[in-house]
Amino acid sequence: MSLSPELLLHGYSIGIFPMAEHRDAAELFWVDPKFRGIFPLDGFHVSRSLARRIRNCGFTVTIDQDFNGVVDGCADRADTWINSELRELYLQIHQTGFAHSLEIWDKDQLVGGVYGVTLGAAFFGESMFSRRTDASKIALAYLVDRLRQTEFRLFDTQFLTAHLASLGAIEIPRAQYRQELDEALNASADFTAPLDQSPEGVIQRITQTS
Repeated sequence: MSLSPELLLHGYSIGIFPMAEHRDAAELFWVDPKFRGIFPLDGFHVSRSLARRIRNCGFTVTIDQDFNGVVDGCADRADTWINSELRELYLQIHQTGFAHSLEIWDKDQLVGGVYGVTLGAAFFGESMFSRRTDASKIALAYLVDRLRQTEFRLFDTQFLTAHLASLGAIEIPRAQYRQELDEALNASADFTAPLDQSPEGVIQRITQTS
């Protein structure tokens, strides 16, 4: 199937998302998992070692400074579901304000990041990448903090991996997911609001209830 940006966003709004079999696949298909991965925004697990990394890593964190670079970083692996059509679609909806990235920089080098789609108060996490130890974990910590501060209600991870589960992600049944999605779509949140992003502030806030 061939998707328009409008159809892509409609799919997210009804609880489905697109994938390709691999980088060179010509076709996309919709996915509607029986069990959905989500991150409870008050349940991110910060280990002592991760807290130390956040404090001492020396990385810089930005928002929407290199969306293309983050998408390309996520696709730069042997097995990826991001084909050229999906890449172009994400770039288009980023231009219209419905997709965002969080970047991790080591000086002037992009070393990690995460990107996703936003509708209402729902953040649909698409993919993340890391070129330094713990860069993707640090990106997730900053992302969860941002979603909490800007009043998002749903952080959808699509699938539950062992890596995400170790940080606090869970699985919920499709029916529960769609109920939480409906509630989030009827609320509003501003992903790009200026926020305190100091390492100590991030650690303090996301460990308050985790």
